[in-house]
Amino acid sequence: MKYDRIDSKLFIKNRKNFMRQMKPNSLAVFNSNDIYPIGADSTMPFQQNRDIFYLSGVDQEESILVLFPDAPDEKHREILFLTETNDHIAVWEGAKLTKEDALEVSGIKTVYWMKDFEKIFFEVMTQCETVYFNTNEHYRAAHKTETRDQRFIKWCKEKYPAHQVAKSNPILQRLRSVKDPIELELMQKACDITEKAFRRTLNFVKPGVWEYEIEAEYYHEMIRNRSRGFAYTPIIASGKNACVLHYIENNQQCKEGELILLDTGAEYANYSSDLSRTIPVSGRYTDRQKKVYNAVNRVKNEATKLLVPGTLWKEYHVEVGKMMTSELLDLGLLGKADVQNEDPDWPAYKKYFMHGTSHHIGLDTHDYGILTEPMKANQVFTVEPGIYIPDEGFGIRLEDDVVIQEKGEPFNLMRNIPIEAEEIEDIMNS
Repeated sequence: MKYDRIDSKLFIKNRKNFMRQMKPNSLAVFNSNDIYPIGADSTMPFQQNRDIFYLSGVDQEESILVLFPDAPDEKHREILFLTETNDHIAVWEGAKLTKEDALEVSGIKTVYWMKDFEKIFFEVMTQCETVYFNTNEHYRAAHKTETRDQRFIKWCKEKYPAHQVAKSNPILQRLRSVKDPIELELMQKACDITEKAFRRTLNFVKPGVWEYEIEAEYYHEMIRNRSRGFAYTPIIASGKNACVLHYIENNQQCKEGELILLDTGAEYANYSSDLSRTIPVSGRYTDRQKKVYNAVNRVKNEATKLLVPGTLWKEYHVEVGKMMTSELLDLGLLGKADVQNEDPDWPAYKKYFMHGTSHHIGLDTHDYGILTEPMKANQVFTVEPGIYIPDEGFGIRLEDDVVIQEKGEPFNLMRNIPIEAEEIEDIMNS
């Protein structure tokens, strides 16, 4: 891994919090992700299942974590199964975790090689009544590929049909949404890397550059700062491309007078950042562009103040909609009649601002968190309003990542990243 080793006390604490909420005499199983094939002998770069990483810190393929807090044998209350490493693997793929490494990374003392899994698992399954399966119930989940967890669930139900089953996901949704101070430090690191990449880009952009060249500048700076790269597929959208919300082609030339919408966050140690800025290709905003830009920035600043403990996600978005409606009226994009005659299910402002304002962020860019429950301190949200005007050939989105505080306004992890229009102009013209 490129990142510095994370203190194992984070994963020890995470496991304790999870096991505290398990039913009596139950165990939970978490599988690593697969390495997914592309064709011939090619594969996609490995990324770890975020749940097993959250609970163990293990960041390699073919790993299994078993938690059994009521196990009669104390050494079986936390078990890691890893693929046995050897000299051949070390030569061809690099060294994998040894049992000693696994203890240092995770704090788990009992580590078996994967070849012993079925034997040990049979033993612990005869001692428990309920098994927790790990399923992905994120509100945006829409996966067609069968995961190792899904294959394991099929195998386990067939081999142990008399056991009761439970879901780990509701526990993890709540635990993962509230960040530990160590997690916040890792997310700050991801945001700091994003800042460096953005500042590099401000000094690079000029009329005639291509969107993919900007993407390359970002990637260069991220990699040289120990990031794996982008936390998600980057959006480098110049001109009217910014009005396509998930534009990822990044293959057009940036022209004088246009704006570029940059949705480009770095990851660090599997933790995400999520930044959006909109900058002028020529280094100066036109009067109209700046007026729209400042309107979006005002909405972002006012929306951020609403992210406090107790706020409901649905009600928050209603309030942000009111702010945006007021700005769109001032910009002449909406008239009073548009608002008076609007469909409550699709308010008038949605013509120019059609996506949500905030989502949880953490180990996943769209992280775990139950949206029907009130917001809590130490949850991290994006704040990302936008105005998209296809008829005028530009769209503007501004986005920061903020931590909800017990009292007062949220703490902005991106507080050092330029956002005011004048500051961006000054940097681009310095």
